[in-house]
Amino acid sequence: MAGNSFGQALRITTAGESHGGGNVVIIDGMPAGLELSEDDLRHDLARRRPGQSHIVTQRDEADAPEILSGTFEGRTTGTPIAILVRNTDQRSKDYSDIKDLYRPGHADFSYDQKYGFRDYRGGGRSSARETVVRVAAAAVAKKLLAQVCGTRVVAYVMQVGEIRAQIAAADRITEKQVERFSDGTPNIVRCPDENAAKKMIALIERLRKAQDSIGGVAEICVSKPPLGLGEPVFDKLKADFAKALFSLPAVVGVEYGSGFAAATMRGSEHNDIFVSKGGAVKTKTNRHGGMLGGVTTGMPILLRAAVKPTSSLPQKQQTVDRNGKKTFIRTKGRHDPCLLPRFIPMAEAMIALVLADHWVRVNGNRPLP
Repeated sequence: MAGNSFGQALRITTAGESHGGGNVVIIDGMPAGLELSEDDLRHDLARRRPGQSHIVTQRDEADAPEILSGTFEGRTTGTPIAILVRNTDQRSKDYSDIKDLYRPGHADFSYDQKYGFRDYRGGGRSSARETVVRVAAAAVAKKLLAQVCGTRVVAYVMQVGEIRAQIAAADRITEKQVERFSDGTPNIVRCPDENAAKKMIALIERLRKAQDSIGGVAEICVSKPPLGLGEPVFDKLKADFAKALFSLPAVVGVEYGSGFAAATMRGSEHNDIFVSKGGAVKTKTNRHGGMLGGVTTGMPILLRAAVKPTSSLPQKQQTVDRNGKKTFIRTKGRHDPCLLPRFIPMAEAMIALVLADHWVRVNGNRPLP
């Protein structure tokens, strides 16, 4: 199986399956001198982990990271960093009854056609379980970006079903607003609009009881991005962001800036007017989403990813087996009735990895001061 690496100057390679012994990532190209410990990885892994609330899968994984190489005396050495996250709560027996059946919405059929053999336990390599080490790698990338540029990547749930949040200024949303309500209680749906969030939670709860699922939209904002990142032709930053987000399971659409709304606008409406502010060139508005010609302008980067409803459902659905015989299927196991709450750290991860890769392309991986 090819295609397990991502990035150029800062490159990650992942390995592992949903119900294997664990997942591992190797980060190649990280500059030397960055302070790094396993504690730096735990925060985002806890945000991604299963079992964190009643509206996500109840699989109980500690997601404890182990840094196996690439650091010495608490700092990166410039050599490849290897991070392992073990699987501890697999229930492979949940899938034994459906090993020869094709789950609607899943990669079972396409994997069989491509490889002729697959790991049917929880989807194997196609499972979102693989993203645990992407999030671990991105925790390192986030720390690099914060140190060298002051760059911050924050994602949140913008929409679940027909319920849409009202966000006035995306670049002012903090992680605290995403993770907690104003009274300090956990914001389990990760939508910073509290009124919309409560409606989203109620909708997800209803669908979970009905043995169904729902999709939605995540928005990602990058504050204080470095100027001039991105290459003007095939490696436009927007192109790399799109590939990064589409590489995540369940993503069915990506847009940036004004996105598809631009299709109904005139050029005079869509153009962002350049102005000088404090000696720096800015734009009055940010319909371009922080990128022109695929290169960052210094304005906040704004992207959105549409995420489909969870395909694994406990309700009865029609399908066929490997011989094409008509049958029915119920998917056992523990699944998210809505993927959006746990998708948020995954989306942040892929955006941070792209930014860090492009920063290293420009600045090299010389030791950090």
